[in-house]
Amino acid sequence: MSDPRSTIRVAAALLLCTFVATAEPVATSLSRLPLAQNGGTWPSGHVQGIAVDVQGGYLYYSFTDLLAKYDFSGRLIGTLVGWTGHLGDLDFNPADGKLYGSLEYKEDRAFYIALIDAGRIDRPGIEAGTSDVFRTVHLAEVASDYGADLDGDGRLDDTVDRRYGCSGIDGVGFGPAFGQVDGPRYLTVAYGIYGNTAREDNDHQVLLQYDVSDWHRYARPLDEAKPHRSGPTELHGKYFVRTGNTTWGVQNLSYDESLQRWFMGVYRGRKPSFPNYLLFAIDARTQPQTGDLVGVPAADGKQKQLLELADDGLKDAATGVRGWNQKADVGFQPVGAGLFFVSVNSGSKRAQTADLTLMRWTGDATRPFVPVTGKRIP
Repeated sequence: MSDPRSTIRVAAALLLCTFVATAEPVATSLSRLPLAQNGGTWPSGHVQGIAVDVQGGYLYYSFTDLLAKYDFSGRLIGTLVGWTGHLGDLDFNPADGKLYGSLEYKEDRAFYIALIDAGRIDRPGIEAGTSDVFRTVHLAEVASDYGADLDGDGRLDDTVDRRYGCSGIDGVGFGPAFGQVDGPRYLTVAYGIYGNTAREDNDHQVLLQYDVSDWHRYARPLDEAKPHRSGPTELHGKYFVRTGNTTWGVQNLSYDESLQRWFMGVYRGRKPSFPNYLLFAIDARTQPQTGDLVGVPAADGKQKQLLELADDGLKDAATGVRGWNQKADVGFQPVGAGLFFVSVNSGSKRAQTADLTLMRWTGDATRPFVPVTGKRIP
């Protein structure tokens, strides 16, 4: 049997050749990518996600209650401020020029996708609440699972309630429907998951896919005093992938066109029965299978759409779970041709910063990424 890592490296190389030969504008944009960048120091929470506009030449950083925009030279272009909820992972949608980010208000059971007009962030201190640069779309499916009273006692308890251990949302990314590598791109949203080690129903990552082509009709201004519930009632799909429990679910979610993989960066889990890797992947071509969830009572009588982890990386013999011990939880963004920006957070309370490094995929089980060196990219 051939080594799957070798297959991936060969495929990536072939894709890179095609990419350079047929997509000169994109290749030119990649040559402008910085090898490293600092996202500034801010009196906010730690960096939670990043997004990249490869063509425009901009990098975006989510510091939970502040969004910072830089160009590739490291010049600060602007900031967006003025909300108390938790802004998490980001992705840039070149189809409409907007940033999409997860935004939580747990006390109100309000879970939004923030739609941010990225091109209009042109100065520091833009207030989200007084500008239509920042609009929100509510996700009723998430609110339903988060508010599920599973034991029926009339109270919500994080240790026994919240369907699938749902703690809200975190990772977001655009990519194809699961089982495909072409066709329409869907916004995929990952649940946050409580890391309770006594539960058996919180060992899956939950991924929702949405068609956002008509989301302009749902988008509303941010009003924290009166949280709205305007949003889609239908999903393109709801999927489950068993990784073992993590701490707060998928923090960073992204789809890489060159490797045709979905990547899920997480905080390390604490259940000793699982390997508790930091990064997981799903092969985009793997077809979802209908089945029951391990450890989850099928109370509604409906089977779920299950996804398998990609067949490479480290492998835990006891569980079959595969992944990597690679930090990818506070900013992880593919930019094409097997290149990724990976963020590392540091700083003290209310003085947080982020350092990005441009990394190249190796496919190696123990060292899947290495820093890009030299002046020529890719």
